[in-house]
Amino acid sequence: MKKFSEFYFGDIQVRYYLDDANHIGMMLVPKGMEDKVVENEHPLEPLVEVHEKGGHLPSGYGNGMTMATTVATGNLKFVSQSKEGDTVVTKLSNGAGRDAIHFLKGGEGLQALRSYVTFENNTKETVELDLLSSLNFGEVTPFTDDDASGKLNLCRARSFWSAEGRMDIRPLEDCGLERSWTWHAMRVEKFGQIGSMPVRGFFPFCAIEDTERNVTWAMQLACPSSWQMEIRRKEDRLALMASLADGDYGHWSKKINPGESFTTPEAYVTVGTGNVDLVSQRLLTIHKENMGDRFGHLPVMFNEYCATWGNPSMANLKEIVEAVDGHGMEYLVIDAGWYGKPGIAWHLCGGDWIPNDKELFPGGLEATVKMIKDKGMIPGIWFEPETCSNESDIFKREEMLLTREGKVIDTDNRRFLDMRKQEVKDYLDERVIGLLKKHGFGYIKVDYNDCIGTGCDGAESLGEGLRQNMQESLNFFRRMREQVPGLIIENCASGGHRLEPSLMAVSDMASFSDAHEVNEIPIIAAQLHRLILPAQSQIWAALRKDDSFKRLNYSLVNTFLGVMCISGDVQQLNKEQWEKVDEGIGFYKEVRDIIRDGVSSFYGNLSSSWRHPTGWQGVVRTSGNETLTVIHTFNGSYPEKVTVPVKGSKIKRIMCSEGNKVTLENGILTVELKADLEAIAIHTAD
Repeated sequence: MKKFSEFYFGDIQVRYYLDDANHIGMMLVPKGMEDKVVENEHPLEPLVEVHEKGGHLPSGYGNGMTMATTVATGNLKFVSQSKEGDTVVTKLSNGAGRDAIHFLKGGEGLQALRSYVTFENNTKETVELDLLSSLNFGEVTPFTDDDASGKLNLCRARSFWSAEGRMDIRPLEDCGLERSWTWHAMRVEKFGQIGSMPVRGFFPFCAIEDTERNVTWAMQLACPSSWQMEIRRKEDRLALMASLADGDYGHWSKKINPGESFTTPEAYVTVGTGNVDLVSQRLLTIHKENMGDRFGHLPVMFNEYCATWGNPSMANLKEIVEAVDGHGMEYLVIDAGWYGKPGIAWHLCGGDWIPNDKELFPGGLEATVKMIKDKGMIPGIWFEPETCSNESDIFKREEMLLTREGKVIDTDNRRFLDMRKQEVKDYLDERVIGLLKKHGFGYIKVDYNDCIGTGCDGAESLGEGLRQNMQESLNFFRRMREQVPGLIIENCASGGHRLEPSLMAVSDMASFSDAHEVNEIPIIAAQLHRLILPAQSQIWAALRKDDSFKRLNYSLVNTFLGVMCISGDVQQLNKEQWEKVDEGIGFYKEVRDIIRDGVSSFYGNLSSSWRHPTGWQGVVRTSGNETLTVIHTFNGSYPEKVTVPVKGSKIKRIMCSEGNKVTLENGILTVELKADLEAIAIHTAD
């Protein structure tokens, strides 16, 4: 293969290569390392992977493991390439009307690129695809002329309920990704998620570390439905692919009629020097562009869920509002349980969204909203608009619900609205958006507590039905924002099951987890710094009347790893406890711009167990010449003192519970550790 073109996007060089058969592929190299690339004669990895239903399937024992590397991909040949503004547009065709256009888009200030593909059917017959890549590139690693044995790590982010974002780093050899002795048999590591909870099992994230050259390639996929990633090897070098879950894995196929086209979800990709901790921060520059300038400052939240546990009422909210008045809370969110039918548990009634005025809000919900506003706070409210529970009226309106193979999709206590249907859109506009407008809510927490599974009827495949439905969920988020100007939207799905880029892009923030008051909260919160913006990661601080100052300090400092969300027994805290809370809120407000704008580095020695953690962790978040350092100890196995590099020549503020000694000299912060389960926050600046 030979180099065809090259482009620079900031400090990323993108090289395009052509082979003798007129296939085109892509390589990513950090600026400054161009001369380290070892040219080779290995087969080129195509820019776009595609499979057409009924076509030849992969060789090399790949059939059933992948739908890539097939004849349909091989038939796509290079046609043209141009640079239009910040976007490189590369057109491929099979010469008979099956055309694929690859887009690679940068932007000012971005340290990562957006990649997506449009397939155009310019034939006279319907084409049915069951694979179309959003991103596919090879030449990992280009800095060696062999298979880089023992030098490459695969990095993935595992995720389960209340254990989101565990970074899993292992040598490629442990994943079976060594090439065979003849280069014959394909090696494939394929992973993803099936259904409507796209962060369940794994985040749509992957990275490869070249530990010899200290270079990492990383990618994410912005997809609210079923997705997959593949790491493939047949020759010496690896190929990485991100796409919708294909026909084998996600029961997805898409019919494209003559004259029509289909565009994939966006993937984000970057390369940089450093390990996955450093290079993952580069992907988040796209998240920041998606978020825009929605907050002048990050807010201080109060959510009453850990105070009432699903039983909010005018009476207990009045006590809460009076308790938090004057303590700097900016939003007060009424969580689950405000709706329902007399005598029936709230969790059985979701879907109708009619306030339970008779039992809970005798003055009407509007009186509670006014009470919150009168104290200078913005009122928020919880919904789960895409589902319904078995005591709701809509649960029985099966014509409005998703089906699979003609049967309503029915889980333990959830059915799912068909977000594609106009009558469902009208219903949600009335029951959800209408209620927000009527009562003057400025904040909505959108929860989602079950999974559709493989897919649903109503399209040419179950996977395509699911994709269409979840795209309409994104459109519902957009419609709420359009119809309620200034509305703040929180993305929640049993905590963190939908922390993927496309949903984060239409939300202002997200529930980081359902970990409400456990010791592993700071562990989860720190892990998420690699995957979502801390400015969008809302961290619980559930305060209890029996909490010691040490425990209060731990809970409050946890929130410095994201957006502060206070809950718990605020009506029963004493004066001294409130003084500690006020200290935490004051500190948070002092450093919240660092949380919003900074870049994170990670330190520590943490045990494998999160439920029974030992060791310590440190997150150093730097913005300009300021640093917020957040250190936690767990149950033993930590040193007497730790050191971390920081910006700033002066210690501006310290928050701790044990009188820890902290010193700063020549940019090195030294912190004394004195006890299990302590939290220390330090602000340094010039």
